[in-house]
Amino acid sequence: MNSILTTCPYCGTGCTFFLNVEGEKIISVTPNDLNAVNEGKLCSKGHFGFDFVQHKERLTNPLIRKEGKLVEVTWEETIRFVASKMKKTIKKCGADSIAGFSSARCTNEENYLMQKLMRAVIGTNNVDHCARL
Repeated sequence: MNSILTTCPYCGTGCTFFLNVEGEKIISVTPNDLNAVNEGKLCSKGHFGFDFVQHKERLTNPLIRKEGKLVEVTWEETIRFVASKMKKTIKKCGADSIAGFSSARCTNEENYLMQKLMRAVIGTNNVDHCARL
């Protein structure tokens, strides 16, 4: 069994733990007791919430609806698609018709960049955040 040091995906605190991996499958989690952030402790989400990684219905590539069906596309196509939709919406309805919603799973820096994108690039103050995961 291999132990792989990683950062918990559930909030921006930055707790670290070891994923105990056998073959290609995560078996369990062991807290990192050398980390100053979590001092060897994890919340229940960090300790037991790893099953989503290997879930059979997990999306691993972006999907765009084409002719009524969801089709797997590249990240580049997805970014172009979203940007064009946002530009059309802003042109038709104004910048305040767009809103940004960020996550507690992001770092503080990522949340800062999200609000900066919305305020400085899009031109709206419609930004929110969900820390209730």
